[in-house]
Amino acid sequence: MSTREKQLLSLLLLAGFIVLNVFLYSLYTQKRTLFQNDLETAKANLQEAIALQDSSAQLAEEMQWLAEYEPEPTVSQPVQSALLSFVENQARNLGLTVKTQEPLPTAEGVHYDRAQVKISLTGQEQALYSWFNAINDPKAFRAAYQIRLTPNGQDDTLIDCSATIAQWFPPAT
Repeated sequence: MSTREKQLLSLLLLAGFIVLNVFLYSLYTQKRTLFQNDLETAKANLQEAIALQDSSAQLAEEMQWLAEYEPEPTVSQPVQSALLSFVENQARNLGLTVKTQEPLPTAEGVHYDRAQVKISLTGQEQALYSWFNAINDPKAFRAAYQIRLTPNGQDDTLIDCSATIAQWFPPAT
């Protein structure tokens, strides 16, 4: 072989070596990126699993509480009637004057329906607070919301109150 052929052959080998290195480097960077993405996904999944594990004790307590206090499935009319009666009786027992009471339509939910009653009453401040304490009962799935307190126009010792009371219950299927 002549010197020129040897130089040409070594140049071709060098070019082939460079092309092979570029190809292998691009393959390496693709695989590295793929593995880094997999590692980030695995880290995120691990953090999520750790968070679920940490909250599992609280969720277990909540599930146990729900199993203990969840009411029996029923239709809305008896729940709404009982709620209206309870709200009115509690108000009268505490010396509050019921001005108006209005059953509201039952709100349907995914797991629980909500019987609602809107009531307006007047009374002493302490009696109103006692009434709210009796009404708000998580174990009975009952709460007061949309509460509006205003001073009574005729008597400064009285407070006018408008509130919506809701009681959640599982619907009968």
